[in-house]
Amino acid sequence: MAWLILAFMSAALLGCYDSFKKEALRENAVIPVLFLNTFFSSLIFLPFIVLSGSTDMLDGSIFHVASGGWEMHKYILLKSLIVLSSWILGYFGMKHLPLTIVGPINATRPVMVLVGALLVFGERLNGWQWLGVLLAVASFFMLSRSGKKEGIDFRRDHWIWMIVGSAAMGAISGLYDKYLMAPVESGGVGLDRMMVQSWYNIYQCFIMLTMLLLLWWPRHHETTPFHWHWSIIFVSIFLSTADFMYFYSLSLPDAMISIVSMIRRGSVIVSFLFGAAFFHEKNLKAKVVDLALVLLGMIFLAIGSA
Repeated sequence: MAWLILAFMSAALLGCYDSFKKEALRENAVIPVLFLNTFFSSLIFLPFIVLSGSTDMLDGSIFHVASGGWEMHKYILLKSLIVLSSWILGYFGMKHLPLTIVGPINATRPVMVLVGALLVFGERLNGWQWLGVLLAVASFFMLSRSGKKEGIDFRRDHWIWMIVGSAAMGAISGLYDKYLMAPVESGGVGLDRMMVQSWYNIYQCFIMLTMLLLLWWPRHHETTPFHWHWSIIFVSIFLSTADFMYFYSLSLPDAMISIVSMIRRGSVIVSFLFGAAFFHEKNLKAKVVDLALVLLGMIFLAIGSA
């Protein structure tokens, strides 16, 4: 059950991450904010890489970063590209949409993961878990009705489609994570979880630096200006901690990617509260019903996994 507790802790931290991300993007340029997020996340994990490679200080600890050549790093580089694609779409979408809309849409991501987990990993869900999944699906359709009251057409709004695309890429990333860390004898790659998390952040930082210099900087006077905000640092801190618990959860025996992914989407509860209290978003009464369905789905998943 340790993997389940870690998944719930990751969800709470992920909700804080989404909230600080919304604040960091307010009237701010997306590409430099995303670059700084990857930069600070890389700084968090760089000491672990250096200490693991040059000393025996972290040997045997949960912070030890395994070493490996291109045969391993090529998988991590692909992971970086998948995650970054999800983040780019998600950051642009979140900048232009209410947090109380974005959160519940992202909460449908585990449904995509579920389909993949059933097909790829042969995972099976019990009745309680299926009920949780069905509630998550229902919440998405109800959310589209709530969005109309704010002038958001789910069919035609391209920011909505960016969030949906981000969720789809995130689902692919979740399935890929299970493949990366599954033992070789089980059909996976068997990569060390700290190696994956540490290096994919560094690869993303270099990719975003390239995008910053080639795409944003030449036209930065013509686009949305960038301004520094302390929330940018907190985005990296909360994301890194949430992902650390997520990867740790997946590395434990009997962990199910479909359940871990669903629980992580419970982060919508935290981000919803931030949206209501600090961003003063509208139409909260209707959205509370959507939130309640997500919460109820998380409870059923927890019962089914006990």
